[in-house]
Amino acid sequence: MRIRIALSAAVTALGLLFLLPSVAHAHGDTLKVVVTGQRAGHVTTEITWENDGDAVDEAVSATVNAVSVDGTRTLGPWVLVRDPAAAPAGWTTAEVLPPGSWKVSVDVGFPALGHGELEVGVPVVDPAPGTAGGTGTTGAPTPVASAPAPAPTTASGAQSASAQSAVPPSSPAPAPTASSTAEGDAVWWTTAGVAVTALAGAGVGLLLRRRRLRRRLG
Repeated sequence: MRIRIALSAAVTALGLLFLLPSVAHAHGDTLKVVVTGQRAGHVTTEITWENDGDAVDEAVSATVNAVSVDGTRTLGPWVLVRDPAAAPAGWTTAEVLPPGSWKVSVDVGFPALGHGELEVGVPVVDPAPGTAGGTGTTGAPTPVASAPAPAPTTASGAQSASAQSAVPPSSPAPAPTASSTAEGDAVWWTTAGVAVTALAGAGVGLLLRRRRLRRRLG
């Protein structure tokens, strides 16, 4: 009885030894790598097992290289990271491709071998108007002319009239004093005396000339 139990245990153990490799290789030995394109410049890929199409649960060790169509520029190698927008088989790059046409190739080395490539076009995205990166600026608002002040009401008019009446009238010019009047009279008389004296002198001179003329003629 004990011998049978030991034999059955040995057979079970051998069966497990033969079964484990088959379970380990159920997905196959190669990976299917499909470069699906780009999203905002990030390369997007889908990686599944070649045999059954299941997504890869393990970490993927892969390199991404990009060459411009004209062959003048190369980018990479970059690594692949999980793409939360295309889980569970989605992978992407943290780096961004600049605008242009690129020949993208992806080579996977772990957990199995895989390769994929695709020509990817990254369009030029114009900046939104009015942002910090754009050159356009929003126009300044047109100033609105202020409305004219309303006419004063009767009460305000009465107040302004009363305020004007409250202001004392300007005082008249002071009347000339006696001293200023006397000074004016003195100046007038002096001027008149000078004129009379000049006229008298002229008359006397005229009479003297006439007498001299008569003497010469007589």
